[in-house]
Amino acid sequence: MKLVLIKYNAGNTASVQNALQRLGFSALLTNNKEEIAAADKVIFPGVGHAGAAMLSLQQSGLDEVIKSLTQPVLGICVGMQLLAQHSTEGDTTCLGIVPALVKKFEPTPQQLKVPQMGWNQIFNLQSPLFEGVAEHSYIYNVHSYYMEHNPYSIATCNYGLDYAASVQKNNFYGVQFHTEKSADTGDRILSNFIRNIA
Repeated sequence: MKLVLIKYNAGNTASVQNALQRLGFSALLTNNKEEIAAADKVIFPGVGHAGAAMLSLQQSGLDEVIKSLTQPVLGICVGMQLLAQHSTEGDTTCLGIVPALVKKFEPTPQQLKVPQMGWNQIFNLQSPLFEGVAEHSYIYNVHSYYMEHNPYSIATCNYGLDYAASVQKNNFYGVQFHTEKSADTGDRILSNFIRNIA
C-alpha cells in the first residue's frame, strides 16, 4: 500500500510520521502532485493558522489536487478544518468539501479557556474509522477553532458546546483532535484508516 503524507507549510508532519512508524506503517512525505494522486491513502495534517495554510495550498496548486482525490483522505486538526467551506480564522475560504463552517470558541464565565488544550472525550461514534474505539474515549486537543456540528459529523466532542470531532463526506475523513498524541485511541483510529477504510 502506498501511503502519502501531504507536505506543505502547515503540516505537523514529523509527529504524524513518528506515529505511523510506531504502528508499523511507512508514509511518503511529499508535495508532488503526481505522487499524491497515485497514493492508495492520503493523510492531510495541519497545525497553525487556517488562512496561512490555505494560502500555501493555493500557491502550490495542492488545493485543487486535494479536491480531486478519490482515494481515502484523512485530514487531521487544521487539515480537517480546511475541508470545510469557510473558517472565521482569517476569514478564510477553505476547500469546500464538507458544507460546514469553522468558528472560534468563545471564552465563558465558567472558565472555558481558549484554546482548548488537553484531553477530552469523543462520543456518538458512527464510522468504521472508530472500530474498536469505545464511546467517550479520551483524545488530545489543541485548537481555538471548531467545525460546527453538521450532517457529516461521525463523532462529537463537547467544549462548552457540541461540535464535530470527526467528519466524513464520501472519501474524505477528518478528525479535529491529534491522533498522534491521543495514545491508544489515536493509534487505533490511524490504524483503522489505513487498514479498514476503502
